[in-house]
Amino acid sequence: MDILQAIIMGIVQGLTEFLPVSSSGHLMLASELLGTDLAAEEDLTFSLALHAATVLSTIVVLWHEVWRILRGAFSRKFNDEQAYILKIVISMIPIGIVGFCLMDYIEAAFSSLLVVGIMLLITAALLTFAYKAKPRQKETISYRDAFIIGLAQSVAVLPGLSRSGTTIATGLLLGNRKESVAQFSFLMVLPPILGNALLDLLKGDFGGSVEVLPLVAGFIAAFVTGCLACKFMLEIVKRGKLIYFAVYCAIVGCITIATYLL
Repeated sequence: MDILQAIIMGIVQGLTEFLPVSSSGHLMLASELLGTDLAAEEDLTFSLALHAATVLSTIVVLWHEVWRILRGAFSRKFNDEQAYILKIVISMIPIGIVGFCLMDYIEAAFSSLLVVGIMLLITAALLTFAYKAKPRQKETISYRDAFIIGLAQSVAVLPGLSRSGTTIATGLLLGNRKESVAQFSFLMVLPPILGNALLDLLKGDFGGSVEVLPLVAGFIAAFVTGCLACKFMLEIVKRGKLIYFAVYCAIVGCITIATYLL
């Protein structure tokens, strides 16, 4: 992988991790176009670097909220911050089960452009339903809703099904406030990403063929675009403009399916 390819992949990861268009699906499409393979052993280090960059961008953009939660976590009395952490832990249960028990099977069975295209169409449908849903504006995300949003996240491991789009749409359909859902969606993914990186470390699946410059270039590209995309997405959700991403996913999904069949 050269520096230009690394930058392109970093931009794709940074943008699509937060925008509701499926980072896994777009990374597969980008890999096909660029002739790279992030699933290959020699590219796992690069894949981890991209995910680390998006984790860092989330923390940077939502730093005030992250710091508030961390400060409240050490209180002797049960408070809102500790409740928020507990909700994130609850949301992690489904993805934890999928990650430990089914991830290898899912990656083997569903890694095809046809699946990506179909899942992009499903993402478009979910975003459309969320756009049409009547807002009820719950003040806080409940423990029940946190678990249901976690279930949505576990289903979104399928390539082409947007994690942020699925979780945000689910939260909106459950009647939660737009700002609360977007923030929860971005924060709840941090532990699973870090946990997946730890599992890869324990498996020892990292190759050493990725050069330093492409690795750094990809990381910087993913971090910068991730910060921009995170801020942009928070604003888009507030304005209720998810329908534009639904149209985009529908178009890309149809093109992807047609490319696979033809």
